[in-house]
Amino acid sequence: MQLRDGEQILACNTGLLGQKHFLIGITRVRNEALILRDTLDYVGKHVDAIVAYDDASTDRTLEILGGHPKVALIVTNRSWEADIEARRIAEGRHRGLLLQTAREQLQFDWIFCFDADERVTGDLRGFIEGTHSSDYDGVRVHLFDAYMTPGDHAPYQADRELLGFRRFFGPERRDILMLWRNRLEVIFAKHHHAREPGGVERVGTGLYCQHYGKSLSVDHWEETCDYYMRHFPFDSYGRKWRDRKGRAIHTQSDFMRPLYEWGDTLFANAVKM
Repeated sequence: MQLRDGEQILACNTGLLGQKHFLIGITRVRNEALILRDTLDYVGKHVDAIVAYDDASTDRTLEILGGHPKVALIVTNRSWEADIEARRIAEGRHRGLLLQTAREQLQFDWIFCFDADERVTGDLRGFIEGTHSSDYDGVRVHLFDAYMTPGDHAPYQADRELLGFRRFFGPERRDILMLWRNRLEVIFAKHHHAREPGGVERVGTGLYCQHYGKSLSVDHWEETCDYYMRHFPFDSYGRKWRDRKGRAIHTQSDFMRPLYEWGDTLFANAVKM
């Protein structure tokens, strides 16, 4: 996969290059300056190095990435693709380029593919160290959406931790392949926007993840609605996000189910999506 005009690879913490790592992280980001420092601090506790794709951010995202000690490499893009079909293809390509770049410049056993607004709870690194000696080649993580509620909707501020920021979560559970062993048969499809790669045969399940994409602030909720309406197919994304505009504060989930506090009751009432 070739770099395009407008893309380049920046070496950040060069001391991480040429080293043998157990677990590295990859992420694609755009305009995540509000939460990014906390994200990198949190993920950096678990991984040895991070490789990031910055998709033409217009805020301080690139600066924050470049200044963090766990960031080894950044693939930067200066030309954001707004067309709906091209956008879908671009996201898969970006993740493929991230994986290729990591393999070319780092040695590692496992990879953690994360988004900036997610927080995996528990001992992520310890879990993978335990999995390393098993037959599993990948791990699916149970992800739940956090919600703003009438008594808990103050906007997120950059000086606090995102983990545990909201009190209530929807019971809808998505099991996402976030971790896998570094094997060459694992690839991202070039023309597909899914965040999961193909080629991972034996997959286990474990760990839990808090997802804050719906709950950073009321303003962010409205921006998210607009983003999906403008840049994703209407039938599969745009219509449902259009219907969510003006409905940032929740008394139940977007799927009309009760909300639960983080913990065993939420997990016991989980509905797999």
